[in-house]
Formats: sequence, C-alpha cells, structure tokens
Amino acid sequence: MAKTKSKTTKSARKINKGKQIQRPDSQALEAAQAERAGLNFEWHYGRITRLGFYEPGGRAISIIWEEGGVTSQQGNISDEAWEIFQLAFQTTGRIAILSDEPKDQWGYDYRFLEAMA
Repeated sequence: MAKTKSKTTKSARKINKGKQIQRPDSQALEAAQAERAGLNFEWHYGRITRLGFYEPGGRAISIIWEEGGVTSQQGNISDEAWEIFQLAFQTTGRIAILSDEPKDQWGYDYRFLEAMA
C-alpha cells in the first residue's frame, strides 16, 4: 500500500494561519490591534448593567462606559454579539469595543467586541 501525502496549498495555509499579534504588554497589544484595524479606531471600555429579552423589541442591553455616558440598545443585536454580551454579563460584566464610529455612534458599534476578565 502506498502512502498518500496530503498537500496543502499556499492559499489554504494562509487562510488557516489567521492574523497573529504578539506584544510585550497589553497596552502595546491594544495599540497594535487598533493600528491593524485602521488609524481612526479607538478602544472603549464599559460595564454591562442590564441584559434582557423583550417580546416587542427582542434582545436588549444597557452599558455604562468608563469615559462617561450610558448606551441602551433594544433589537438589532447579532447572535455573535449576544453571545459575547452574555459571557461578559455572567462573569465580570466588562466589555471592550474597537470602533471608528463618530462620537455619538461608537457605543452601538459591535463589530469588534470583547468580553474582559
């Protein structure tokens, strides 16, 4: 019986590798992540104060932001964002988002969302 050797194409290896960033401390890592995302991206940190589901509007969340202010969103929350919000709410309640949205809209930008320890 002859052994067949599996060949992985260069493009498949690139896809599987992903994007890796390694820095000596968390501040340098955050800066590198923001740089990779784009020049106008900034990190924002907050704490989830309410999480729920309401029949008329669907999923709902309220967040107090460290830099001041509160946001509340009812409906239009993706499955992926909802999972992260639930994880954060069940642990520390802390989240971080990376956003390039203007001053009054970044609190609703859940494209780059993380639960924090």
